[in-house]
Amino acid sequence: MTKNTTVKEPDRKIYYLAAVTAVSVLVFLDQFTKHLVIEKLKGNPPFIIWDGVFQLEYLENRGAAFGLFQDQRIFFFVSVFLISAAFIWFFLKVPIEGRFAPLSICAVFIMAGAWGNCVDRIVLNYVVDFLYFKLIDFPIFNVADIYVTTATFLLAVLVCFYYKEEDLERIVHH
Repeated sequence: MTKNTTVKEPDRKIYYLAAVTAVSVLVFLDQFTKHLVIEKLKGNPPFIIWDGVFQLEYLENRGAAFGLFQDQRIFFFVSVFLISAAFIWFFLKVPIEGRFAPLSICAVFIMAGAWGNCVDRIVLNYVVDFLYFKLIDFPIFNVADIYVTTATFLLAVLVCFYYKEEDLERIVHH
């Protein structure tokens, strides 16, 4: 006997509203941290948390990760548009079941990270970065970057090791 997995329309609307709300809250948190950084760190020396290991350091990044694509605003806006389109497509297709919740959470974090940095590019013409692992001289990054990197890594792990091919086909053909 198969269980009926049809979701009523009001439940789907609540699901969409929850996703949009989560993205909005995450973008707000990212923007709030960047506001604090601009207010407290811009024009000041780095704030050392652990000497030689980790510090908060203001940086205006006009590129992407690792400083790639410097001053390529059109590229970034097209990227956010494509990520947004994929996000909408995904949320229209994914079955609303607990099994697919991790994918939905990853999508929310990727969308929030993309829009968190996009807001910076629209308002400031650069992205505010401030988290610096000095010990390994890792590129300076921000909260939105953490959202995208962590969610993308988790998404890859889920697709490679948790979901089966038939699970992914259900999303595409739903």
